[in-house]
Amino acid sequence: MTATAYAMVSQVRYRELPTRMALAAFIGATAWFMVPSVWPIVWFAAVLVTQGLDWLVFRRFRADPSWEPDRAYVVLCSLTTVLSVVVYGGITAYLWFRGGDVGRIFAMVQCAGGLLHVSLHMHHVRPVLISAVASHATYFLGLPIFGAVAAANWPELLIAIGCMLYMSHLVVAVRQSSMTTTALKSARDAEQRARQKAEVASAAKSDFLAVVSHEIRTPMNAVISAANLLRRTRLDARQREHVSMLIDAGDVLMGLLNDVLDFSKIEAGKMELDSADMVVGERLATLARLWEPRARANGVRLVVRIAPDVPEAVRTDPLRFQQILFNLLSNAVKFTEEGEIAVSVGWDGARLSVAVSDTGCGIPADRLTQVFNSFEQADVGTTRRHGGTGLGLSISRKLAEIMGGTLTVRSAPGEGSTFTLVLPMQAVEGEAARPERRVETTDTLRGRSILAADDHEVNRRILTLLLEPHGCRLTLVENGAEALEAASKEPFDAILMDMQMPVMDGLEATRRIRESAVNGDTPVIALTANALDAHRAAWDAAGVHAFLTKPIDPIALAGTLAEACAAERREPADSIVA
Repeated sequence: MTATAYAMVSQVRYRELPTRMALAAFIGATAWFMVPSVWPIVWFAAVLVTQGLDWLVFRRFRADPSWEPDRAYVVLCSLTTVLSVVVYGGITAYLWFRGGDVGRIFAMVQCAGGLLHVSLHMHHVRPVLISAVASHATYFLGLPIFGAVAAANWPELLIAIGCMLYMSHLVVAVRQSSMTTTALKSARDAEQRARQKAEVASAAKSDFLAVVSHEIRTPMNAVISAANLLRRTRLDARQREHVSMLIDAGDVLMGLLNDVLDFSKIEAGKMELDSADMVVGERLATLARLWEPRARANGVRLVVRIAPDVPEAVRTDPLRFQQILFNLLSNAVKFTEEGEIAVSVGWDGARLSVAVSDTGCGIPADRLTQVFNSFEQADVGTTRRHGGTGLGLSISRKLAEIMGGTLTVRSAPGEGSTFTLVLPMQAVEGEAARPERRVETTDTLRGRSILAADDHEVNRRILTLLLEPHGCRLTLVENGAEALEAASKEPFDAILMDMQMPVMDGLEATRRIRESAVNGDTPVIALTANALDAHRAAWDAAGVHAFLTKPIDPIALAGTLAEACAAERREPADSIVA
């Protein structure tokens, strides 16, 4: 018998002790009312003593639920149970012999209730169950039989037969209850194991995505950065075309990686939204500038129409808004070979609506409801002809729902499609929120001393080629320990820090630099291939000025460095986040 079962019975008996004592007081008072004498009072006092003994013996299981009783203690528990039940049921004999017909009925009902109680609450531990049931059964069957024999009133034996039928039904009920309890426990255990397995699988998935993201971004940083650097050199038309193909292919791969990471975050319920002011016209103009050349190359016009009542600026998550429209425009350009792609923006006072319409091939009615499903596209040949994973529209709809809005589609084969995004937003009153004017990077960075820590030689070479044309003075180190040593010797205007490095990682190095006297207030910019939200949160906790991911965006890198250096020049040192 397991210790858990004994602990369960002990807890039940302890929890129901007040109920048993209140019931004993009621039964004793009823017995005294039926047959006034001192015996009900004596009986109640004996119940108090035996229930106290019962509480004391079973107390050890409550103190240590994992304790496994030896044979002697099991016998002690059984004897204590027998004594408690014999005394508690003793009032039954008193009422049977001295209470008349009413007393006999009351005695049998009370005894039947006791049998039901112990059977349902003690079936987890067989020795205790047998001890309790046997004592109650002695009264339940013995009193009618003894009464019939003593009075030679043989019809009274029918009462004993009825009691036996009751007990047989009780055995069936208890067995069924025990089977149900066991089944429920097994189901709970299975659910717990499944939950633990799912949590382990989820953690493994997160670790796998983190590793894959890092390992893909690291070589992609070299490929895309080298292509960008190559495009700055003197190239003929054919060479420039080859470089453009490299950059476009890199953008596709990074888009695929970001889609997978976003999809994983959404499925895990870990997608977090930011809230910031966004200038509607500027955001749409940025998207139009990005997609217009690609649309024009297909012979398609791209037009943006903004209704007059649309606010100049709204408060929303600009990055996710742009991501949804990016996917919709990508979809429209991909499937439109002639005609027009129109982006129409409207406002109803509380919601911004953006309809992206095209004159493309359209979507069959039987496939229309499936275009928002993960990894599905309109027809089986879509992936082969146009590429893509089928994640873009799925991610876009889920992002829209997370932002409190909707994304719907209307389409017909040969007539094109219209995807309509509706998002609740707050109009920004007064002066429209505009991004700060970009700092002139060349002037701001000229002569600036920059410390850069990265364990990959190729990445250090890329940083040199990207930043030296801006007039920076670079100090390159291979790990966090070298960065800490360099930062302890001379002041820097900004520090670029990788995350995963040998000897000492970037987070630890950043924390120690923050504690140093020389560069404690120097802006630290995370520049890493670890791009998950958990990594961003870890860098925020370390006190970085900005968070950039690889592959390196040359414009973003120079702009962030320029802004950090300008901020350092304008503001006192203690205003930098540390």
